[in-house]
Amino acid sequence: MATRTIALLLCWLLALPAAAVPTWGARESSPVDTPPAQLRPGEWIWGGDDRAMGPMAMVVSLDEQRGYLYRNGVLVAATTVSTGKAGHETPTGVFTILQKDRDHHSNKYNDAPMPYQERLTWDGIALHAGGLPGYPESHGCVHLPTEFARRLFAATTLGMTVVIAQSGHASEQVVHPGLLSPVDAASGADLSALPLDDGQPWRWTGDDASTAPISLVLSCSDQRLVALEDGREVGRARVSLPQPAPVAGTHVYVMGEGASLAHVDGVPDGRMPQWQAIAVPGHEDEAGRPLDPGLLAGVRVPPGFVDKVLPRLRPGTVLVATDAHIVPETTGRGQRVLDAVPPER
Repeated sequence: MATRTIALLLCWLLALPAAAVPTWGARESSPVDTPPAQLRPGEWIWGGDDRAMGPMAMVVSLDEQRGYLYRNGVLVAATTVSTGKAGHETPTGVFTILQKDRDHHSNKYNDAPMPYQERLTWDGIALHAGGLPGYPESHGCVHLPTEFARRLFAATTLGMTVVIAQSGHASEQVVHPGLLSPVDAASGADLSALPLDDGQPWRWTGDDASTAPISLVLSCSDQRLVALEDGREVGRARVSLPQPAPVAGTHVYVMGEGASLAHVDGVPDGRMPQWQAIAVPGHEDEAGRPLDPGLLAGVRVPPGFVDKVLPRLRPGTVLVATDAHIVPETTGRGQRVLDAVPPER
């Protein structure tokens, strides 16, 4: 009888759940049209991600206590963070992800859970899920909402660039990022803003022989169309849109296989690639909906820019259409998108 009781007790003990790892922050993304400055502690935006778009980079603003994630130079996610408190300040600079550990526990701080850890330095600085009180309170790491950290962990690769910026140590465009990436995805170096000269209709700096994927961003507010490749801007054009603008908020489209007839000045024969909407938070009902050619009526794009862009389009090319600003001088609503034996921590 005693043996049976002991066996039952052992089974009961083995069935007990392991100590629960806490979760932090919102469980679901805020709508993509939410300005990052309006995110409350623990809130985040995830607009979607596709590795085929191109390289990824992240910018963490210590001043704002927010992080911005870019894919091929386009903002795809933003989140509130909590960084190092006084005496444990998070270092600024350019880092790369050195190591990833989904279920990491700290060797320094009483085995504290650090889920979805992505190590930036061997002496203890990392991205991971953690507390988000709305101000710096970590021991130097960058705390993220749990669900955001999970998605980030799945999307990133070893070697991805992470820039941690603070006023006085980086340019204002890096400390206060926008819709287009302010840093080079490969090196983390600042990317200079490239506004068009007065009266200049378009500019193209890309290599016409390149086969790298491009992404397109259309700002209805600024009436600009921007092409990006390998995380850098390679072309920009002034476009003319009917007023009121055909797009309100932020919408994401992916290019399909076919073509459709649409009257767009500057496009030969009026034939445009077919674009289908991607579901993003706040616009989930648009998934798979084709872009209405009627929305393009009256749109004018410089023919020279079209000649550069059309040969580079491929099925899977992403187009972000938004009423957010990308021209720095405008005002208004801002964009809301290995060592073999590492040391212990």
